[in-house]
Amino acid sequence: MSRKRDGARNFFPMPQKIFNLGMNAGEIAVYAYLMFRENRKTYQCYPSYRTIGEAVGMSRNTVKKYVDALVEKQLIYVEPTKVTADIIINSGMNDVVFDVIKVKILSHLARVEQQG
Repeated sequence: MSRKRDGARNFFPMPQKIFNLGMNAGEIAVYAYLMFRENRKTYQCYPSYRTIGEAVGMSRNTVKKYVDALVEKQLIYVEPTKVTADIIINSGMNDVVFDVIKVKILSHLARVEQQG
């Protein structure tokens, strides 16, 4: 049975110019994951360092290093955020605080390439 590719659902835009910015493989992997998670209308996403690390096969500290590098290169803006959730652990309700980052994609690379 052959399957058709549905480009709208199975792919996300990644700017070709990203390879001309002198980024290393780790920076590209983290940036690609953020582009994958990005809301196309707000250009924002809210992953945790841990979630990014699990997706790209890196430790939390390594992800933080690459996120910091992307901020320094002015490709993203990061606003640290804490999210508190009530979670049932061992039959009791507990507050758990998750560290997430609010990421805004600053680079106009993706939008320029999408338009033309």
